[in-house]
Amino acid sequence: MAANPVLYVDESHLGRHVTGLERITLELFSVAALAPLAVEPLRASGVRGMIVAQTLSLPARLAANRRALALCPGFPPSIPLSLFGDRVIPYIHDTFLLSRPQDLNWRAKYYMAPAFRFALRRLPWLLVNSETTRAEVASRANSRAEISLYRPRIRDVFGIAEQALRPRSWLPGQPLRLIAIGTVEPRKNLRAAAAIVAALQQSGIDAQLDIVGRFGWGDEMEALKASPHVTLHGYQEADRVRALIGEAHALITTSHDEGLGLTPLEAQHGGLAVIATDIKVFREALGDSGLWIDPANPGSAAAILRERLASPDALAAIASKARANLERWNACADRDRQQLIERLTAKLAAQR
Repeated sequence: MAANPVLYVDESHLGRHVTGLERITLELFSVAALAPLAVEPLRASGVRGMIVAQTLSLPARLAANRRALALCPGFPPSIPLSLFGDRVIPYIHDTFLLSRPQDLNWRAKYYMAPAFRFALRRLPWLLVNSETTRAEVASRANSRAEISLYRPRIRDVFGIAEQALRPRSWLPGQPLRLIAIGTVEPRKNLRAAAAIVAALQQSGIDAQLDIVGRFGWGDEMEALKASPHVTLHGYQEADRVRALIGEAHALITTSHDEGLGLTPLEAQHGGLAVIATDIKVFREALGDSGLWIDPANPGSAAAILRERLASPDALAAIASKARANLERWNACADRDRQQLIERLTAKLAAQR
C-alpha cells in the first residue's frame, strides 16, 4: 500500500524557552495552522538530538515515504536533507548566518551556516517572513529559486490589548521608562539602547531601560550590567513581561539588522510606542507608526525622542497608528497563509 502524503515539520530546535524563532514554528507550522493538510512534527531533545533528527531522522522519513515533504521553519535544513531537493522547503527568517559571521556562536558558524549556504544553492522553493528577507535571499539563492512570502499573523502574545484602552502619557520632567525585549546578543545592539538612555539622562530626562530576554553569547551582558539606569531581567514568563510593558512608555529596538522583528509588532497590541533603528525591515513592518532613530548617534536619537514625545497627546496618537498598522500587517499575513495552503495542497497531490 502506498504511503499517504504528509508534511514533516522539523521542530527539533524547540527548547524550554519560547522566543521569536520558536513562536514562528509553533504558530505558522502547527497542525492547526496548516490544516487541513496532514502534518507530523518531529521533535528532539538537546543539541545532539537536534543534529541527529536533522541529519538522519528527517532524511530517513523522506526516503521511506516518497509522497512526503519536509518543512524546516527553524534552523536551515541539514545538508543530507537538502539532497532531497524540491521535497524540502525551508522557512528563512534572515540571512545573518552568511551576512554577519562576526555575531555567530560556534553552533551557528560551523553547523548552521554551511547547511544554509548549501540549501540556498540547491533548493527550488523557499519561504520567507518579509519582503526585506525576500530581497536578501534572492541575492544569495540560486537564480531559479521561487521565494514566497509567508508573513506571520501578529497575535497578542503578552496579553496587553487592554493596555491600549488606557493610553500612556509622558511629559518632560517625568521619568521615562523604555523596554527592550530580545535575546542579549551582539546583533541586537542593546549597548546602543543603553547609550541612548545615558544621553537622555545627560539632557535632564530621568530615563530608565528594562531589558527582557535570555542571555545569549558575546560580552553584551557584562557591558550592560555596567551601564547605569539599565536593568537586566533575563528571560521572563508572559505575566512578568506584561507587567513590565505596562510600566513602559515605549519599546526600543536598536538591532543592527533583523529579518522581521516580531517584538515591535507584538508590542503594538498594547498601543506601545516603538522606537526603532531606521532600517528597511522595520520600515516594512511598522509603516508610519515607528519613531525612527540612528543608534550610532545616541545624542541625536535622544533629541528626536524629546521632540517627538514632548506633547501631551503624543503617545495616544502613536497608539492609534499602532492599531491601524497591526490591521494592515495581519491582513497581508492572512492572504499569505491561504496562498501557502493552496500551494502545498497541490504539491502534495502531485507527489508520486
